[in-house]
Amino acid sequence: MPAARTRVALIFGGQSTEHQISCLTAAGVAKAINTDRFEVYGIGISPSGIWHRMSIDEISALRAEGRKLPELDDHLPSASLIREADGVRLINCDGSGQPVDIDVALAVLHGAYGEDGTIQGQLEMLGLPYVGSGVAASAIGMDKHLMKVSLVSAGLPVGPYELITARQWDTDPQACCARITGSVQFPVYVKPARGGSSVGISRVSDPSGLAEAIEQARGFDPKVIVEEGFLNAREVECAVLGPLTAGGDVRTSRPGEIVVHTESAFYDFDAKYLPEGQVDLKIPAELPAEIEQQVRRVAAECFTCLEVEGLARVDTFVTSDGEVIINEINTMPGFTELSMFPSLWQVTGLDYRDLITDLIEQALTRPNSVIR
Repeated sequence: MPAARTRVALIFGGQSTEHQISCLTAAGVAKAINTDRFEVYGIGISPSGIWHRMSIDEISALRAEGRKLPELDDHLPSASLIREADGVRLINCDGSGQPVDIDVALAVLHGAYGEDGTIQGQLEMLGLPYVGSGVAASAIGMDKHLMKVSLVSAGLPVGPYELITARQWDTDPQACCARITGSVQFPVYVKPARGGSSVGISRVSDPSGLAEAIEQARGFDPKVIVEEGFLNAREVECAVLGPLTAGGDVRTSRPGEIVVHTESAFYDFDAKYLPEGQVDLKIPAELPAEIEQQVRRVAAECFTCLEVEGLARVDTFVTSDGEVIINEINTMPGFTELSMFPSLWQVTGLDYRDLITDLIEQALTRPNSVIR
């Protein structure tokens, strides 16, 4: 008899501003996953927060149509994962259909309620193995301020920045702007502290645009971070995977470079996800061997010091004098056809299908929690 397939709950969508990107990621995974080894059961979370059971064919059909990205609605049966004495089951809440035993979760949720430790905590409580980082690493990786504090404490290089809390801005916005102007060189990037896919981010060339950019970012997160823009620096990204075996080495990909051809040279949402985005991804990046090794070393150290598991993409700046500075880490990078993460592993010798298998195998061979 053929071996039973591993039953995977593919969880996607969600309530964050990256809902549509998560749908695209899930479609890419559904089309590429090795169905000889894995049996996929979809859980699509609508923007209203309702979980819906979806088939692999329904997920695979999600796609961008011009500038319109896919978005889930609430017409499908609502569903839930429940813990029972002999394991975790996926059920339809109205009692229709057959309950399905689930072996492992692959949550390709980006942003809030998915990449920030929340879904990870729920999966921990269920006792269900899952792909990617645990609660703490996910939360720290999502929060650009906490991430930078952690990296600095580990002696890793980060660029100049200022944090604007909700209380500081509500109390004295002029003082906040003055503090930024006095400590960070322009241009700057104003970002929601907890967000991704460049949603809510502005490039500001001089102090006159600061207040408006901060208000825009506050529309997505009350905590805002303002980062110094590096002039004449190259944007170089490196994909990282956890060890194949316990005690093994963290694995890094060949780095790739983002080259943006817009006037602002800003790698924004459109450049990342829409077909007409004026961006080139140079994979692998044309770097001197010693700089490439430095990028890979810094990426591995970032992954390790934050206790990230499974996968991550580490984004760096390579300055004109060869310094490698960490911009941020993404603990659940995208898997769309335009995404850097799978493309980097492709040129490093691990194709898309095998990459997904690798991640699921990592999840199945490590404990969920230090508490048992």
